[in-house]
Amino acid sequence: MKTDLVSVVIPTYNRLYPLAELVESLSRQTYQNFEVIIVNDGGASVQELKKLYSFLHIDIVNVKKNVGHVEARNIGVRRAKGEYIMLMDDDDLLVSSHIERMLKELESADFVFSDVEIFDYDIVNNVRIPKKRTLFAYQYELEGMRKFSTYVPSGSLYRRSLHESVGYFDKDVHHYWDWDFYLRVAACFRIRKLTAATVLYAFSDKGTNQSLLMTDTRKMYLNRLCKKHGLGTLPVRNFWLLLEEADVKKRQMKSNRIWNGEPFVSKLVRST
Repeated sequence: MKTDLVSVVIPTYNRLYPLAELVESLSRQTYQNFEVIIVNDGGASVQELKKLYSFLHIDIVNVKKNVGHVEARNIGVRRAKGEYIMLMDDDDLLVSSHIERMLKELESADFVFSDVEIFDYDIVNNVRIPKKRTLFAYQYELEGMRKFSTYVPSGSLYRRSLHESVGYFDKDVHHYWDWDFYLRVAACFRIRKLTAATVLYAFSDKGTNQSLLMTDTRKMYLNRLCKKHGLGTLPVRNFWLLLEEADVKKRQMKSNRIWNGEPFVSKLVRST
């Protein structure tokens, strides 16, 4: 088993309580040789989390002016000290064995991502209470990924040296930065997918998930992605409707579901 340092990069903007739940899930990891780089993108202070989780190595980068989530990730990656980078959205979560499992997969790859469970939730006393869970698990094959990306960046783990070859995240494609990064990596490096739903992906109309936004601007960014990678013309459609399309459904597969469905009550909530 690898024992090298993992750098967990988390951009955040005014989502303190979900971020605290993420840090709580990190505190429960069976593999603990990691640093947490939180890039506070011009939002309210998150310093309290560093105090509450003082046993974790948390590095908070405060960006005075909001630069957007893509550039905030670039700032975090450049700050990283680890040989490996793990990306996280500030409202997603991890089961306790996630990092350990991903490092095992990385022994024969350069870039690893996992299956996920999408969860909808209610908020009770600043705690997200899961109310619906949907498995998001699809066969990994490049041609299918050029039509519909099933790469969820949260929890993905890769060698930091990849950036020396493919560059950093492209803010010019904005919403599609993760799909773009995946395609650039796939052209040059070994990719594996963990067949276990070890990432919990928050998706609710109560949140601020980027995938809920259907605008002309989003279409502009998709067109830029398509032109950059020669993908042809792809539609901008509601996420859930896309999952029902025949080409996507035929890629569905079973996966190991590990989460017990319990909420992650953070020290931030327990301390108030």
